[in-house]
Amino acid sequence: MKILLVGMNHRTAPVEVRERFAVGDPLPWLAKLVDSPEIDEAVLVSTCNRVEVIAAAQSLDAGRHRLRSFFHRELGHAAPLPQHRSESAVLYEHVDSEAVRHLFRVAASIDSLVVGEPQILGQVKEAYRVAAEGGVCGPLLNRLFASAFASAKRVRSETQIASRPVSMARVAVDLARQIFETLEDKHALLVGAGDMIEAALVALRGAGLAGVAVVNRTPERASELAARFGASAHGLDELPRLLAASDVVLTSIGVDRPLLDAPLFEEALRARRRRPIFAIDLGVPRNIDPAVNQLDDVYLYDVDDLGGVAEANAEERRRETLRAEAIVQEEVERWSGWLSALQAVPTIRRLRARAESIRQRELDKVAGKLGLDEAQQRGVEVLTRAVVNKLLHAPVSRLREQAEREGGLAYLEAAKVLFALDDPSAPGADADLVADDARGDDESSS
Repeated sequence: MKILLVGMNHRTAPVEVRERFAVGDPLPWLAKLVDSPEIDEAVLVSTCNRVEVIAAAQSLDAGRHRLRSFFHRELGHAAPLPQHRSESAVLYEHVDSEAVRHLFRVAASIDSLVVGEPQILGQVKEAYRVAAEGGVCGPLLNRLFASAFASAKRVRSETQIASRPVSMARVAVDLARQIFETLEDKHALLVGAGDMIEAALVALRGAGLAGVAVVNRTPERASELAARFGASAHGLDELPRLLAASDVVLTSIGVDRPLLDAPLFEEALRARRRRPIFAIDLGVPRNIDPAVNQLDDVYLYDVDDLGGVAEANAEERRRETLRAEAIVQEEVERWSGWLSALQAVPTIRRLRARAESIRQRELDKVAGKLGLDEAQQRGVEVLTRAVVNKLLHAPVSRLREQAEREGGLAYLEAAKVLFALDDPSAPGADADLVADDARGDDESSS
């Protein structure tokens, strides 16, 4: 059985391509896919940043062709790809251990647009749940996704990959949360209406901030931004009043000289009865006079301050990502060992079945000639069975041992050649059908 993964993500396809392949309910698509003879099991992961199908197939070539056809002709509705992008550039493909590694990295959020983001694991779990409940996910992918979730859990518990913000806006909000126990009863003043302010709004709202006022020299832009985030919009002339009502101040606006000075902050502090103000100046040139930093109840950070924190966080995240990659590699090797051991089962079963067939046939040949009574026949039966078991014990044990290690498949192939297990005319080959039937029973119940 081969494991295949075909898909596209934010690195290989722009949003205008990905949105054509995204699906709301994957089950009807999966049912059609698994109904085809080339694919035995399948799971479809569809998020804003990726569309991927993980499948189990008997034939690598047939499975690969079917999955690519599924993407282009069915999910993509046969629509042509952008002229500057070929299908091979948009769709990536992984097989066996590389497919396993990719899935594990996705579940652990190592492959995400923002490394460490928590949403992807829930999305992968939901994709698996839909496939499992819909009956299109069988024993192999059941085990694979259980291993992927265990790997992701290890990454979350053994690394700090998701705990360090990197963007300036996220760093600023993280610092604000350190200064104030909670932001849920706090108010923020955002001066400016550019991308940095928008990113800060997203982060502040995500942190549960109670209220936000947006101030900008262009009222229309402030109103547009405020409307999208449930904030209020104001002009620059309202700064003194708004500053006194704000616990968090974040500025990013183009000015020739500081817009907010120490006397303005001192006046706001008196009106606030000295309740502290956390101020983040992301402007270059600076929007807040550095002299504000001398006020006891103002915590002021500028771009250089936040840049140092962001770089330290980025370096820490890089180290944590390396640790996460090492955990994923361990879990991939664990999975590969399990799969190799599973592949060893039919070889071992066939070897034992042939040995037993040969033993029984030879015993039947001489049993009548020896004139043995019933007790003697039982004794010879026990004796010959013990001889066969002892002869097979060492090779079978070594096969099981080596199957779980790197290069284990080479031992399995060697065993097939040495014991002529691939030769239907070899002694004992009549027992192969019984051994294969037993294998099918085991797989269907696993």
